[in-house]
Amino acid sequence: MRTQTHDTIHVQERTANQVANQLKRQRSKPPSLKRPLPKLAEHPTILIVCEGKNTEPSYFRKFRLSSATIKIASSGHSTSGLVKQAIKMAAQQKYQQVWCVFDKDNFPSQDFNDAIKLAQKNNFGVAWSNQAFEYWLILHFADHQGNRMSRKDYHSVINNYIRYLGTTFNGKDDKQITDDLFDLLTGIDPATKRNRTTLAISRAKRNLQSLIHLSPAEQESSTTVFRLVEEILKYVQ
Repeated sequence: MRTQTHDTIHVQERTANQVANQLKRQRSKPPSLKRPLPKLAEHPTILIVCEGKNTEPSYFRKFRLSSATIKIASSGHSTSGLVKQAIKMAAQQKYQQVWCVFDKDNFPSQDFNDAIKLAQKNNFGVAWSNQAFEYWLILHFADHQGNRMSRKDYHSVINNYIRYLGTTFNGKDDKQITDDLFDLLTGIDPATKRNRTTLAISRAKRNLQSLIHLSPAEQESSTTVFRLVEEILKYVQ
């Protein structure tokens, strides 16, 4: 199993820290009334098609990219239905990248595995989670080792870590990633002095590697959301 070098980890932490600092600066600035200058080159557009209507879209919309554009669509479908929707959207407009974001939940294993294969066949990125997207959030605060955890417990686990930091996650109702929560997700972990996004990426990679001999539907608990986040971070200055 390959391990990250010190230099790679340092670059990831620096980039993730830049995300957090940039977002805080942007929210503190008054809106500019100046007309933007014409762009000399078209930025790549990344299409992210999400299964969920709240948590995933609100999370990815918090990233502010300087050299790319994110378009987020909530498909209202799951597994293969979501991928088919992404295929239709990609046929209607050119995107430099297309990503499908969906969960295992309680869908049949064959449906889940087939959806991943269909996305890959169409050269789409896949940010899947087994069992659910919120597991990716947990990895920002807990070094969970990939053993089974029911998705019914995800929101309470998250709140156990963030409540004392001054915010909460409403995982049952609106399920929105607020500015305060996103600041925590992209901030510094006081125990390790490392960026939490970087920690989540390294933990997700480790857990996935330990389960790589299983099919995605059997890889509980794990997530490949880190792949999409790593791609997004490339376009943040």
